[in-house]
Amino acid sequence: MGKDKLMLEYNGKTLLQHSVELLNSLPVDERIIVTSDTRSDKIDLPPGIRLIINPNPEEGISSSIRFGLEAITGISEYITHLLFLNADQPKLATGDVIPIIEAAKKFPDKIIFPAVNNEPNSPTMFPVSYRTELIELSKPPVTGQEGSGGKIIRDRNPQNCCSITPQAPGNFTDIDTMENYNELF
Repeated sequence: MGKDKLMLEYNGKTLLQHSVELLNSLPVDERIIVTSDTRSDKIDLPPGIRLIINPNPEEGISSSIRFGLEAITGISEYITHLLFLNADQPKLATGDVIPIIEAAKKFPDKIIFPAVNNEPNSPTMFPVSYRTELIELSKPPVTGQEGSGGKIIRDRNPQNCCSITPQAPGNFTDIDTMENYNELF
């Protein structure tokens, strides 16, 4: 985009702040935001959300996943899934994510994601059993896989996937271009 898209505003807040507020509204056990050092002082963090700095943002989303997963302190036998939210879906609301969380409760061994136009989308919930594999995604970065996040793991394990159909598919739109951003208004 030629600029930091997460600092673009939508309805008076940055895209990143929308994600922080969404995360804060969800019924999850631990909340972690991973971002670059250049954004860290631009986030209004409510109590209960930990900020982790990704010192290698140029490695793509896989490195952010790794740093977030390494920071988790609450893994126990009661936690079945890890929820990954992108910060570039500003229309996403609590009611859009709850069905994904509910599906994870029904299918504790499945990778859960919304399907929009029959295509996998974010946010995604991975069973805790994939934690090590997710951490290894960017150690070291593999050429051609930078920024691919958990898609590689999801695509490698179609038998372990479960998609849901969202009620408001338009809320799951990623803001990847200025055209996407302008379509918000």
